[in-house]
Amino acid sequence: MSDQLLDLVNLTIPAKPDYVGIVRLAVSGVANRMGFSYDEIEDLKLAVAEACTNAVDHAYCGGEGEIEVSCNIFANRLEIAVIDRGNSFDVREVEKRTGPISIEPSMNAVRERGLGLFLMKTLMDHVDIKGDNGVIVTMTKYIRKDVVESHVESSTSYPSNR
Repeated sequence: MSDQLLDLVNLTIPAKPDYVGIVRLAVSGVANRMGFSYDEIEDLKLAVAEACTNAVDHAYCGGEGEIEVSCNIFANRLEIAVIDRGNSFDVREVEKRTGPISIEPSMNAVRERGLGLFLMKTLMDHVDIKGDNGVIVTMTKYIRKDVVESHVESSTSYPSNR
């Protein structure tokens, strides 16, 4: 049952920074509807914004283009694909450059070293990047209902002090 796709939400935006917020809002709405916690939704929004920002900054180099975002909704997880048809890149090269994060003269210098990729991998349960005729970043976040349910059960099972 958990491998059956329940719903698919697609969004196509111009590859411009002004539109990344729309993707954040859409992902937030989908994740909220699925039952993710506030913190998990914030993680999802940040990860998807990083993926979209990478596409805006690197795929089209300021030129015209589009970014497709697909939210694949399953019973136990949300899979988000961020797709551009711009310049591909070598993921292994970026990962090699990332290394330990040190104090940099600017956030742009840190970002160039792969901080966005590091953030996506830290915030999501799984990240897969394919670069061929563009880049496809697929990020997966699992719903942790068992954690929420066990917390709710324990808080309601305390004896009353009456």
